[in-house]
Amino acid sequence: MLHHVKLIYATKSRKLVGKKIVLAIPGSIAAVECVKLARELIRHGAEVHAVMSESATKIVHPYAMEFATGNPVVTEITGFIEHVELAGDHENKADLVLVCPATANTISKIACGIDDTPVTTVVTTAFAHTPIMIAPAMHSTMYEHPIVAENIEKLKRLGIEFIGPRFEEGKAKVATTEEIVYRVIKKLHQKDLKGKRVLVTAGATREYIDPIRYITNASSGKMGVAMAEEADFRGAEVTLIRTKGSVPSFVENQIEVETVEEMLQAIENELKSKKYDIVVLTAAVSDFRVKNRAGVKIKSGKELVLELEPTPKIIDRVKELQPDVFLVGFKAETGLGEEELISAARKQMERAKSDLVVANTLQAFSSEENEVLLVTKEDVKRLPRMGKRELAERLWDEILQRIL
Repeated sequence: MLHHVKLIYATKSRKLVGKKIVLAIPGSIAAVECVKLARELIRHGAEVHAVMSESATKIVHPYAMEFATGNPVVTEITGFIEHVELAGDHENKADLVLVCPATANTISKIACGIDDTPVTTVVTTAFAHTPIMIAPAMHSTMYEHPIVAENIEKLKRLGIEFIGPRFEEGKAKVATTEEIVYRVIKKLHQKDLKGKRVLVTAGATREYIDPIRYITNASSGKMGVAMAEEADFRGAEVTLIRTKGSVPSFVENQIEVETVEEMLQAIENELKSKKYDIVVLTAAVSDFRVKNRAGVKIKSGKELVLELEPTPKIIDRVKELQPDVFLVGFKAETGLGEEELISAARKQMERAKSDLVVANTLQAFSSEENEVLLVTKEDVKRLPRMGKRELAERLWDEILQRIL
């Protein structure tokens, strides 16, 4: 591995360590995004090899992709049979062929088994034994062409996964780099939660004072989204109940709520309509709401006294509806010593019958890192300070140990 590639290798996660990805680049103007995409895949631990059609080399120079990947770039198939070296059925073959950005021309050629560029030849070579993902990019009228649409459906039926596109400015633009990386990780990740149904809550609820003002807290929703996305990577069927204003997520099944009442209603609806295996309540739910919410905007300029009343305890409702579900609660306190924090977590466990409580201090709300205690009926485990994504990995490992 070249020095400049080593500097970024697995700096964001180790999700793709040991994975070899062929980035097959047709001649779309969106090929300019491929340098950034290759580097992002490497930041998650992938080994990336670029294969370019002749038209792609007129948009992005092969030297740029050579720099981005740290590997030689295939621009023609020679006596070294590069397509077989990269994607043939042997022990050193690629784990994934990613066609990005895929033109209407390339998609239709792949669907018809036509091999007249290095890109289409590599895809045909990989077809029977290697996952293939396609990220389309073209003008929307081309994307909507009935034969192109038919070819996309044909390839989906044959097991090829499509990513995107985004419809903007009359174009079917290639998916964002972030979404492509997310989908690649999801495709290649081990599926130790396959067959499990998981419900996760994330973000800060809002309790309205009048139609435009509300009481809330500093939670960003990052921890909840990290928990939901990690479960998604691991093959679970995930429902994410996310509050308005919290960080976005690529989890497919999302329900957006604002107030505690709305969140409680969404959770009750889910637990009454489907059997869940695990519920993770990461959201920072308001403990109080305004007793008499104003129907119109309260005029400014004078003192305002608000009377607050307690909100319903969402966590207490979960085991009432599904007694067998594995329930994970999050407990945030300030000004408590470790023993007091453990005691507060255990009280929540007794009241709500939660199986695991993740206890932390409120610094975690604004921080990119958390330092937590994992509290169960039997023991307490301290985890070192780490990023929220890494913590989500550790928490799912802990949950899996307890449910299997």
